[in-house]
Amino acid sequence: MGDPASISAEITAAAWRALRHTGPAFTILADPDWIAPHAPIAANFADGIPVIPIPLARPATPGQPDTANAPATIASIERAVRLVQSGVAGAVVTNPIAKSVLQAAGFPHPGHTEFLAALTGAAGREIMMLASPELRVVPVTIHVSLRRALEMLTTDSIVRAARTAHDALMTDFGIPRPRLAIAGLNPHAGEQGRMGSEEETLIQPAIDILRREGIDASGPYPPDTLFTQAARPGYDVAICMYHDQALIPLKTLDMWNGVNVTLGLPIVRTSPDHGTAFNIAGQGRADAASLVAALRMAHEIGLRRAAQPSIV
Repeated sequence: MGDPASISAEITAAAWRALRHTGPAFTILADPDWIAPHAPIAANFADGIPVIPIPLARPATPGQPDTANAPATIASIERAVRLVQSGVAGAVVTNPIAKSVLQAAGFPHPGHTEFLAALTGAAGREIMMLASPELRVVPVTIHVSLRRALEMLTTDSIVRAARTAHDALMTDFGIPRPRLAIAGLNPHAGEQGRMGSEEETLIQPAIDILRREGIDASGPYPPDTLFTQAARPGYDVAICMYHDQALIPLKTLDMWNGVNVTLGLPIVRTSPDHGTAFNIAGQGRADAASLVAALRMAHEIGLRRAAQPSIV
């Protein structure tokens, strides 16, 4: 469901209209009274959106998030995970949440990614990938301040993120030999230590480890040229050192076809690459393209995993 005061109801209804005749079919876990003004409700996906009821504490007002409805948002995520774990559903696709709203209600996690990892017993293994037809990126550190991200960055964390991305590109995206481009941290990738030493002390050792394991990893590359049109065909994913280094280029290049994919989980999870957009909620202006892309990608990954049942 996502935050019920966000654009989630609008984009869910628009996604149903885009997919009702072709699929993939989906069910929403939400308050029926919340989705009904936007689309018909029906058990048959061609006729309307199937709904598993998750009642709201109070009716949602577009653009006005309410901590009273935070438990319903959380319950929607928890129930979706259980349905996939039990084999009833094939994937979880999450609408946008407002982290501050949930945390004000006592939610202890930085965001969806970490919560899903805790729910599935994969805490510490979760990795966020943003994927679009133009670019795939994986940030090594995610929902922390830039200062904290620099403190958290280690050779081991770079290796872990790269390994997970490499394995997911093979199993979930069907790329037999993924090419990983490792971004530098500092301007000009440190310029041989004159603008920072992390490339030499943290990043290059990670690349050396990955190469010894047979992973096609190269870099570290200057971040200001890694995402250019000329550079992008040379790799399948860019491993980035912090959140905005990864997300700014992807959202600039292809905001509406970008999908957030959580790697390292025993279930398939995707989401749109945008937020709640409270400022336009209820105005009929929201674009559902990223949610449609997330639904399609979840379906495709689920099919690939089903064809390889021994691989998690």
